[in-house]
Amino acid sequence: MISIAITGGIGSGKSYVSSLLQEKGIPIYNADDEAKKLMHTDKNIREDLVALLGPDVYRNGELNKPFLASYLFANSENAARINEIVHPRVKADFCRWLKKHADKEVAGLECAILFEAGFEDTVDATVMVYAPENLRVERAMKRDGATETQIRARIAAQMDDEEKCRRADYIVYNDGRMPLDIQLSSLISQLKIENK
Repeated sequence: MISIAITGGIGSGKSYVSSLLQEKGIPIYNADDEAKKLMHTDKNIREDLVALLGPDVYRNGELNKPFLASYLFANSENAARINEIVHPRVKADFCRWLKKHADKEVAGLECAILFEAGFEDTVDATVMVYAPENLRVERAMKRDGATETQIRARIAAQMDDEEKCRRADYIVYNDGRMPLDIQLSSLISQLKIENK
């Protein structure tokens, strides 16, 4: 099996690319979704979050998202503390998930903060979904109902797309010029040839 990771900045279309890969029969593990689930279900994460933030981090057995968000976004040190608790468990969960899909030719990980979280070492190849910043801003504003200022602030808080492109093994361009289907078919063929 070949494992790949799909990453990209806000509004790049990484989730759309992941959905196209799923249509081609490639299972995709969504790190953001699974991290949210694990924060509810993983006993160790719950215990560590309570130890760090106190019992208010869970209310009536459910994650107190506003409370967590206020801590998380207060400063980068707080975000790092939460990441130290959550990321290793997500990584381990992904590795277990990969084993369950060992019969597949290709399996993927969708992860917005792939390089920041150090997840690139869990896969055989990394794929960056790239789109020009103005297009990303436009898409994210439409999708999230957010202002241009809010979206640009989120972009500024993420790793620079040019840096992600430098670190990625492959780049998929989601700028409306070259059809994604052609790029993804070519990518999958290339991966299979290189990993024979």
